[in-house]
Amino acid sequence: MSRAKYQVLIIPYYIENANVKYCIFHRSDMKVWQFIAGGGEDEDITVLVSAKREAYEEANINMDKDYIQLNTLTSIPTNCFKEARKIWGEECLVIPEYSFAVLLDDTKLKISDEHTKYEWVDYNEAMKRLRYDSNKTALWELDNRIKLGVNN
Repeated sequence: MSRAKYQVLIIPYYIENANVKYCIFHRSDMKVWQFIAGGGEDEDITVLVSAKREAYEEANINMDKDYIQLNTLTSIPTNCFKEARKIWGEECLVIPEYSFAVLLDDTKLKISDEHTKYEWVDYNEAMKRLRYDSNKTALWELDNRIKLGVNN
């Protein structure tokens, strides 16, 4: 598979007794907490397919789950990716990152080697631990959608 010119971000969340928990992941190659993130593949039919594939690869989340596409859209500098300019050309300086959320029935996940661990935390704890502004913005949007009852 070859790398498409976009990134996806996926926020798994769980609601129990009106308490919302968000799953954050500790990266194995960096000392950062983030949501599931990964690149699209040219073979992916849609951005949503990329999000479902990444969530399955990184956390074994069933691809049949319903995903919410968030309005949060971020640009990621290509210098964050190895050999990006070689793959996409010198003139490709940024790529879009599309954000999604997926409501889970269970808090048990099987994570890939990309992460050392995962934790289910509330909104405030997630905001404290997340490193990237794109993750924080997408979380803010999702949390407010849940509070407003706007989940689609």
